[in-house]
Amino acid sequence: MSAAPREFSAPGMAVRTAAILFVFVIIFTGMLSAAYLWTKPAIEASAAEEKMKLVDEVLPRGEYDNALLQDTVSLPPTAELGLSDPSTLYRARRGGQPAALVFEAVAPDGYAGKIRLIVAVRADGKVAGVRVTQHKETPGLGDYIEPRKDKNKAHPWITQFNDLALAEVNAHEWKVRKDGGRIDYHAGATVTPRAVTKAVLKAVQWADANRDSLFAASGGAAK
Repeated sequence: MSAAPREFSAPGMAVRTAAILFVFVIIFTGMLSAAYLWTKPAIEASAAEEKMKLVDEVLPRGEYDNALLQDTVSLPPTAELGLSDPSTLYRARRGGQPAALVFEAVAPDGYAGKIRLIVAVRADGKVAGVRVTQHKETPGLGDYIEPRKDKNKAHPWITQFNDLALAEVNAHEWKVRKDGGRIDYHAGATVTPRAVTKAVLKAVQWADANRDSLFAASGGAAK
């Protein structure tokens, strides 16, 4: 007489299935960890490259010789810069001496909301460059604050801030011409340039007031 086929009980099947799933999870997790460790250097290098591309737009590499992305100060939320979240400030040095500060700022009163900026201010107080990194301004009207969208390719609007300094241009002149200042604007789009101009002025004032302490601060945290 042939033996009856062996049947697995429900509890036994559950244990067997759980064991198989556990082994699968362990293997899959190991593969993910290995993939992460293998790609991490490339990901970090790519992120660093993107940061440098942005920094290059406001501060030429010829103006400093230190490892900029490694010479940082962690800033807490900073109202003067319009920042409600922590951010990172980069310190440029040349021959060991302060060259410039590169940091984020936000114009909270753009026509369609916040306008995020990156600003570079040299150690002598002059603006090295300003770029808009994020905004929602009206296409074709207020988006000329971005060089790539500005029709004036020879002298983009945002470059008006280059080389301005509080020691040479008083705060009353850091306004659009409509408000009695020296910054040009496009007719029909006053709110956007007014917001950016105000934010840049505040950024320069903040840099002037905190320059020495920022360059002297230990890396990683602002004092």
